[in-house]
This record gives sequence, structure tokens and C-alpha cells, in this order.
Amino acid sequence: MADDHAAKSISCYGAGINHTPNLDRLAKEGMRFNHCYVTNSICTPSRAAILTGQHNHVNGVLTLDSKINTRQPHVAKQLHAGGYQTAMVGKWHLGEGKAHEPSGFDYWSIVPGQGEYYDPLFIDPTGTHREDGYATDIITDKTINFIKNRDTSRPFFAMCHHKAPHRSWECDPKHKHLYKEPVRLPDTFTDDYKNRARAAKVAKMRVADDLTYHDLGLVQPDGGREVGEKMIDIAIWNDRKIPAPQDVTKMRLMDKDDGTVFTFRTPSELAEFKFQRYMQRYLRTIQSIDDNTGRLLDFLDAEGLAENTIVIYTSDQGFFLGEHGWFDKRFMYEESFQMPFLIRYPPAIASGSICDDIICNVDFAPTFLDFAGIRTPSYMQGVSFRQLLQGKTPTDWQQVAYHRYWMHNDIIHNAYAHYGVRDQRYKLIYWYNEDFGLEGARPGDADHKEWELFDCEEDPLELFNVYGEPKYKEVRQRMTKMLEDKMLEIGDEVVHERAVLEKGRSML
Repeated sequence: MADDHAAKSISCYGAGINHTPNLDRLAKEGMRFNHCYVTNSICTPSRAAILTGQHNHVNGVLTLDSKINTRQPHVAKQLHAGGYQTAMVGKWHLGEGKAHEPSGFDYWSIVPGQGEYYDPLFIDPTGTHREDGYATDIITDKTINFIKNRDTSRPFFAMCHHKAPHRSWECDPKHKHLYKEPVRLPDTFTDDYKNRARAAKVAKMRVADDLTYHDLGLVQPDGGREVGEKMIDIAIWNDRKIPAPQDVTKMRLMDKDDGTVFTFRTPSELAEFKFQRYMQRYLRTIQSIDDNTGRLLDFLDAEGLAENTIVIYTSDQGFFLGEHGWFDKRFMYEESFQMPFLIRYPPAIASGSICDDIICNVDFAPTFLDFAGIRTPSYMQGVSFRQLLQGKTPTDWQQVAYHRYWMHNDIIHNAYAHYGVRDQRYKLIYWYNEDFGLEGARPGDADHKEWELFDCEEDPLELFNVYGEPKYKEVRQRMTKMLEDKMLEIGDEVVHERAVLEKGRSML
């Protein structure tokens, strides 16, 4: 699993912006999912959902500040009890300290917090150690060593969780020459956010306005300090955004490594420069993930394990790559909501297969257990999609994905709290805008509680909110009932007002 890896930056998804032959190999030899969705598009809650098979209001991990209760059951403990050797390597991000260290794993070695790209710190049962090298290589080394030194008479379960390509996108030096050709600007890069809820306009995730010097590897050539060394230092991170003045002709930016100085003629030229710089750095960190995926697959081949090992590649959520002018995630808009999901298992999954059915990250754990021959425990809310992997869609399969983002109005990204559902064509979002005691957050304004409805077939870029359009009245009613039914099913609290319509529940 990667961190913040957008599906469109894996070449088998067809966007054409980079080349990932080793990840593509998983799709070629297995199955690619086009509609895998995250239940809460932020790192810590997604990881908790994957581990526990539960939605975040149940497992208690609602925001980045939440910590998992490691005494509760989860998929690795179930597999361990079923005879599996278990390992957790790399990014944990579910809390630090003895009370929140990984449990249920025979072997674990994790990075503290977000981790570092170069010579990173690792925590294991013996303490904290600094390891020489590049994070993606080291995490792969540790995973391979676990598999190599396992008890070969027992099956194994390894979670190889990379830091990359998380902000601030620092690549392995050997990849610095890659992706120098410009990437095509997304069609929505200059989005004006009309016809949408207010949340889209006020979010502080704009490539043109909100990236920092450190994000893009730049400094001021007149002796300005390099910034943003600690992501947790909110003051530094916010204060050192690269300005976007109307008069950019006097602005100069310098590459902190080679000293190249950049000048600009227009604001749009500066914005596009930031986008290209962002994409270069982001895609270069992914190249190391692809290289190391190849290393891991080659190791399984050499060990004679490839035919009887399920290999999955995914991310903890999606990511904006300039769509709507944004970077980052958090929102239920498609680029952030969709997770990449590639899976290979030669005995049971046809090579080169593609699945368009909807799955969610809470479904991962039950699927792992299903293949291991272990019954899904009642505390898990997800459903095994093993039949989908065999090319069979159950008649009762729920073609619905539920999302809830709790971290309202955080002081960095100003992303509003919301929940909603998506089916194969439509997406309904309710922006309820209530904070949960986050430091620096402001209470939601009742005037900004809004609904959005998108027709993802007619409007795949999600530019037109049709919630109030008369011709979508029946769709609105059906999607609202779907939302409320899903919330009732999983036990989440409905906070929007209800109205009774005929025999069903619906929002007028």
C-alpha cells in the first residue's frame, strides 16, 4: 500500500502521465478495479478501516489526530489466530507510544508519524533506529527479509506500507532526471467552483496558491530560508506558501539543488509552473514504488511463491493531481474518493481482468479472511468480494460506496465535513459542516449546510450540481433514501433533516 497514490498515476489506468511497468504487471496478470472507494479520504481513518473492516464511527478513528485502540480485534489478529505469520512494515500512522504500537503482528517495523524519505527513523519492539538509505527501498528490504526468514511450513500475511508518494514528494536521487516533459493540464485546473457547494471554493488545497517552497524544492535566490522541514509545525507550513501575486514579473524562484532560477511573465504561467513542478516531484517518488514492486514480484518468483501468493497493490485513498486546481485529498469528489486496487492470484483470478463493480476499503479485511479460509467475524462491517475476483457479481451485491469525512475546517486545508453515497452513476453529498473539537477549528455555519448531486455519466468531471434540478427529482429521492438506508445499516448518525415523502424517507 502506498500513501496518497492517485489511480491515474498508475499507467494501467490509462491516464498516460507516467509509466509504471511493475504495477501494470499486477493488472496484466490479475485484476484491476475501476471503482474501489475509500470510506474516509484521509490517511489515519482509512488505515483503521482497512485493518478492522469497520467504518470509522465504529473503530473510533475519525481524524488524523485519532489513535487506534490496539486492544481491539483486527484482520492481522484473525489471521494470526488462523495460523498465519503476520508482519507490518512501513507507515503505520495509527498512533505512537507503547499504547498504540502495532499488535497482532509477529514482526513489525514502522516509521514514526509520516516518516522521512532519506535515512528514515524506524520503530520496532527494541526501540527507535535510524536506517541509511531511501525509505521505499528500506521498507521493501524489510518486507522481503520477513518473508525470507519466515517459517516455511506456515502461510504469511505481510503489510508493506510505503511512505511515498506523500507530501513533500522527495524522490530517490536516481530518479531526478525523470518526467521533465510537461504533463497535460487537467481540464478542470482553472475551475471557478460555480454550480457547486461552498466547500469547493473555500478549500485551501490549490496548486496555484497553497503549495510551499518545501513542497516544490524551491528557495528564494536572495537568501530566503528553506522551509517546511517539519510537517507538524503548522506555523512554518502555512507561513511559507509560495506567493501568487498579480504582478509576477519581479518574482524569482530557485531550485534548491541545482540553483536554476525561474522567472514568470503572467500569473497563469506561475500557476502552471507550480503544477509541472508538483507533478515532477510526485511522479518521481512513485517511480521508486514501481521499482520496488518489481523487486518484490521478482523475489516471489525466485522463491517459488508467485503461484500461491495473493499480491495486492492499493493506496490509503486517492489524490488530486491538479483536478479542480487541487492537490491533496479529503473530499468525496472522484479523484480523492477512488482508490487504486490491483490484485493477482493465478489460481483464482483471470489475467488481464477488469472489475467495474463497487468495492470499499472496509471490504478488504473480509476478503483477506475469505481467501485464508477464516470466517468473517461479526464485528467487521465489510463484505468479502471474492466472488467478484472470480468474475461473478452476486445478485445482492450493493453497488454503493459510503464516505464520511469528519475533520471539519482544519486550519491547514479548510476542508468541510461531509458524508454521502455513490452508485454506478450518481453521487450524493451532504456538507453538514460541523467540527469535532479540532484545535483551531470553527463551528460550522448553518447557512453553509448544502447538498450536491452529480450525474457521473453525464458530468464525469463533477462540475454541475444538479440537486435542485426538477428532472433529477426522482434520482434525488432515490439517492437520499440510499444514503439513509446505508447509514442505518452501518449505524452511523444521520445529521441532516428528514422529510417524509409518500411511504419512503427522502430529502425534499
